[in-house]
Amino acid sequence: MTALLDSASPGERSTFASLRVPNYRLYAAGQIVSLAGTWMQRVAQDWLVLDLSRGSATALGFAAALQFTPTLVLSLWGGVLADRVDKRRAMMALQAAMGLCALVLGVAVVSGVVELWHVYLLCLLLGCFSALDVPVRQSFVPELVGTAQLGNAVALNSLTFNLARIVGPSVAGVLIAVTGTGWVFLINAVSFVAVITALARMDTARLHRTGPVSRAPGQLRAALHYVRGRPDLVAVLALVFLVSTFGINFYMTLALLARNVFGLGADAYGLLTTLLAVGSVAGAFFAARRTQRPRLRLVTGSALVFGVLVVLAGLMPTYLLTGVVMVPLGMAALTFTTAANATVQLSVESAMRGRVMGLYVLLFLGGTPVGAPLLGLLAEQYGGRAPLVLGGAVTAVSVLVVAVVLTRRGGGVRSLLRAKGRLG
Repeated sequence: MTALLDSASPGERSTFASLRVPNYRLYAAGQIVSLAGTWMQRVAQDWLVLDLSRGSATALGFAAALQFTPTLVLSLWGGVLADRVDKRRAMMALQAAMGLCALVLGVAVVSGVVELWHVYLLCLLLGCFSALDVPVRQSFVPELVGTAQLGNAVALNSLTFNLARIVGPSVAGVLIAVTGTGWVFLINAVSFVAVITALARMDTARLHRTGPVSRAPGQLRAALHYVRGRPDLVAVLALVFLVSTFGINFYMTLALLARNVFGLGADAYGLLTTLLAVGSVAGAFFAARRTQRPRLRLVTGSALVFGVLVVLAGLMPTYLLTGVVMVPLGMAALTFTTAANATVQLSVESAMRGRVMGLYVLLFLGGTPVGAPLLGLLAEQYGGRAPLVLGGAVTAVSVLVVAVVLTRRGGGVRSLLRAKGRLG
């Protein structure tokens, strides 16, 4: 792989610059295998809940809420953990725990003893481990590549994530149709071995470590005070919460759209998710080619476009047209999340990065326990299109509200972008 990178053109070297780092290559290889399994499980879990609940949108939303509720309680402490401990070792332990959850669920389904409450319980446990893992994993990326290539690494992480999202759902759709959901969970359990092995093989001497932060009282309060004094961070984090709560939760309703609106099966649901991922891969590729730090107008602009496209997806009259909209929708969603993530990571002090990323994860995922059940109830009352139309509209309006607040309180977006040169 290194030889291929050495022979690549300057543009290609820029796009895949982080892959020249051996530790990052190991990390990316392990992640793409594990994430493919994770996306397979996500599709299988949604389908299993719908089967066990006889197509209940409320049950689907409740399962999602259980999986993401721990984020509200644990993600901030996950950020504190990331600043205090060896991130690599912590990730190995947390990945093993999540793999065990998949194994237990797979065995329960294959043996025929699974009940809906089993799925709910394992969603909750998986959510607890994930709430701790995500801040650690996010703040581990600078240790792999250093701050100079952090923006590129974040974009390549998104590219890896969405390549897995292309492979995972499409494979899951076929496997569910042929073997049922149980074997999908078991395959995901095995996939965690790849990322654990990659972490174990890393050369720790080449990690860009800054040293753990010593235990002290008030560290979480100090991080919140730090963010409060940074209007640029407050603006980005507010958008992350609003867009993720009302817009990005829409993917949970795609199963309803495929099954209840268009009367299709698991393979059709998997294809919608795959088309969404195709757009995300394209967005990640362009994000990786950017050499400058993302600006706030990219964050807000992509969020606005995303909200409009979600509304359009909900209004499309046919399954085919809905699939077509998934591609630009994926591009807009990826552009927003990558720009927001890179902006936050590049503009904070290294000693604060874990805790600030814990807050980022809290806001990015913490709205799901609220948004997912509401979207489920909305779908029950008004049909599978309603969550997309209303969620997208609220997302677009939220972006405009944040822009107005910035203009009134900060002298306009332009002056905020110039402040202290924090956003490039």
